Amino acid sequence: MSYKNPKELLTAATALPAAIEAKLPVGAPKISTTLLDITGKMPALPDFPMELPNLPAVPEFPGLPGMPELGRRFVTDVELREVPAPPPAAVRKPLGKEILS
Repeated sequence: MSYKNPKELLTAATALPAAIEAKLPVGAPKISTTLLDITGKMPALPDFPMELPNLPAVPEFPGLPGMPELGRRFVTDVELREVPAPPPAAVRKPLGKEILS
């Protein structure tokens, strides 16, 4: 199918982002739906002066690698001991009125 109208072309162009989004985990942002919403809200546009050829087919994307199993890790051979608190810092006296005048 060749394209005569810009809206038809933009609608067909959402196939690539939709194919990529299909491979993403649940909850990932959907750009293709945003593009379709924007295309639907566009005013009527005049047709192109000539027909544009079909867009290339969407390539086959490999699946994402699975997440590794996250097991619990335990720390062994750890000794807990109290650390003495550091000595308090020396308290500085505020400047006296005689110095500030």
